[in-house]
Amino acid sequence: MTVPDMSIRATEEEFEAAFHSVAPDVIRAIEYGIENIRRFHEAQKPEESWMVEVRPGIWAGDRCLPIESVACYVPRGKGSFPSVVNMTAIPGKVAGVPRLVIVTPPASDGRVDAGTLVAARLIGVDEVYKCGGAQGVAAVAFGTETVPACAKIVGPGSPYVVAAKRLLSDVIDPGVPAGPSEAVILTDDSVDPEIAVLDLLIESEHGPDSSAWLVTSSRRVAEAVIAALPRHWAQMDEKRAGFSRTVLTGAHGGVILTKDFDAAVAFTNAYAPEHLELLTVDPMADLGRITNAGEVLLGSSSPVTLCNYVLGPNAVLPTGRAARTHSPLSVHDYMKRMSFARVAPEAYAEAAAHAECFATYEGFATYEGFAAHARAVSAARPLPPVMKR
Repeated sequence: MTVPDMSIRATEEEFEAAFHSVAPDVIRAIEYGIENIRRFHEAQKPEESWMVEVRPGIWAGDRCLPIESVACYVPRGKGSFPSVVNMTAIPGKVAGVPRLVIVTPPASDGRVDAGTLVAARLIGVDEVYKCGGAQGVAAVAFGTETVPACAKIVGPGSPYVVAAKRLLSDVIDPGVPAGPSEAVILTDDSVDPEIAVLDLLIESEHGPDSSAWLVTSSRRVAEAVIAALPRHWAQMDEKRAGFSRTVLTGAHGGVILTKDFDAAVAFTNAYAPEHLELLTVDPMADLGRITNAGEVLLGSSSPVTLCNYVLGPNAVLPTGRAARTHSPLSVHDYMKRMSFARVAPEAYAEAAAHAECFATYEGFATYEGFAAHARAVSAARPLPPVMKR
């Protein structure tokens, strides 16, 4: 029996072995997802630099620069997720992050999931480290002898991973708060209950800490979905069926019947789900009523499964009601903006006079600014030289 390399960093030999062990159709699926996800995120990428003349002689703008180092967390505890490699590493590559690394828990034999290595290599990430959980977050926050310190960490994880990110937020940027997974399937009476139950099961099988709700104004749909669940659980493997039963019969999942569709929408916006499916007569029209959700999937041919893997939009999404203020993972999360401004000599006097008023303003009990602020734009300042264009 071949003994796996026990070094923390995945070796070239492990990358090569991964391509031999992953089935060709899986590699093609990874490549299909990479192409779509890359196209979507390339369209997101902002201009490298822009400038606007806010007033004659006064220019202001932004420069967009990649963050120097980002760690992509790829979970492993309840499954293998090459799709998360795609979702976290591709936007980093599009953004131009100079050092992009992957941290992922190894299996009990010390090996990295082969699909994870295949996806990393196809995207162009060569640094994959065998560490996960809270200790993996700590490793990239502080750096170790073998794992590099990074400026930011992105990607979903267990409650322990999420907690570690929060605890270390003064050391490493924790990124979008993602995990555990959650979904709302929002329907009216038009949906086929068989579609509704299939889609309700998707996120419920992630783990017992997931959340999954069918929210509907239709008693017909609600009762049909409840009746169909045992039949579908019987056709799933026992591990995933057990997760789903725990979620859908517990405090964090199930079927909610509302008095009308307006109430169903109101509940959904208050819940601010990670994933939201709109299974209604006119989902495009109903999209305008949704204010809080990580992503919204429109219609019966757009199940969460597709967006989790291959559609293009990022599947690393805010959870725990964070969608009220946070956005999906994107190219912007791998970049920072640097503002700049320039004032022409002929525009200086007017701007300086207004700024001096702010600096010397006497409010209820104190000054707006400081004496040095005011003196720097007062008559004490020599006239600025003519700028070269």
